Amino acid sequence: MKNLQGLKALIGSPRHIIVITHFKPDADALGSSLGLMGFLRKKGHEVTVITPSDYPSFLSWMPGNEEVLALSHDSEVPAEKAKALISKADIIFCLDFSSLKRIEDLEDSVRKAPGVKVLIDHHLEPEDFATFELWDVASASTAGLVFQLIEELGEKNLVDADIANCLYAGIMTDTGGFRHSNTTQKEFLIASELTGLGANPSRVAKEIYDTNSLERLKLTGFVLSQKLQVLSQYNTAYIMLTSQELKQFGSQTGDTEGLVNYGLSIKGIKLSVLMYDRKNEIKLSFRSLGNFSVNEMARKYFEGGGHKNASGGTSHTSLESTLQKFLSILPEYQTQLTSTN
Repeated sequence: MKNLQGLKALIGSPRHIIVITHFKPDADALGSSLGLMGFLRKKGHEVTVITPSDYPSFLSWMPGNEEVLALSHDSEVPAEKAKALISKADIIFCLDFSSLKRIEDLEDSVRKAPGVKVLIDHHLEPEDFATFELWDVASASTAGLVFQLIEELGEKNLVDADIANCLYAGIMTDTGGFRHSNTTQKEFLIASELTGLGANPSRVAKEIYDTNSLERLKLTGFVLSQKLQVLSQYNTAYIMLTSQELKQFGSQTGDTEGLVNYGLSIKGIKLSVLMYDRKNEIKLSFRSLGNFSVNEMARKYFEGGGHKNASGGTSHTSLESTLQKFLSILPEYQTQLTSTN
């Protein structure tokens, strides 16, 4: 991090701190946020984690989860409370997102807040809004960057089992269980350090990967048997889910997570896309292999972005229109999708 000493001085005395992450946080977003919260509290700070939405129930085991201010349409937490805390914060840590639009309704509050902003992230093309930045696109996870920051501050001794488990969860999931191409020696070294500090890899994997509702498993079966489509001429697979289909299986936040990866697991497939109807918009998840950049596709056509091989997007037309748009742009990428690179 540039100006590490400046940040060290800033957090050297007790402050009112907000840690905020992106809309619909995943394990890396929530794990890095709660891990950082635990660390900062040990240093005597008053810390609140805010999420702009709810998040999957299989993340609720994380230490500190019960104190998160999670906003949603059904939440008892009023947005005004979150915005008031943001406006009064001395420091606002922004974790696992590169643009303030990713925190949706809280964007203006954070942008206008007088508190010092600190960005910790690994996504492409970060927005220039923070005073301090720890940004590294080569890092597999934001959780790994939080641990790196703690090490650079010389305070690894403050990491306990609760903090370690939260950070380990972020690294494990953003590397796909240490299977994705972003897995390097660095990720294994950090995971090893965290295990030595009390992280329990078996428990974390069980909580995240092997704690499903019956409805979620039935939705997965339905997707694999009836909704997974393959376009062999483009080495592409896609899944399209209507709001009625999601309702049929009692879908909850997080139930669609990981579905897009099934398409990518098919031999020969280079691009996999999941698109589903979520209230007032269509959400898209993109995954790719090799040199094909879904980040470029998501940014150009679907108001999104993220990583080279894993990105998200949004569409404000109908689900069918979104599908037709996606199908119409595939010829533009056919050469890339059918190359051997």
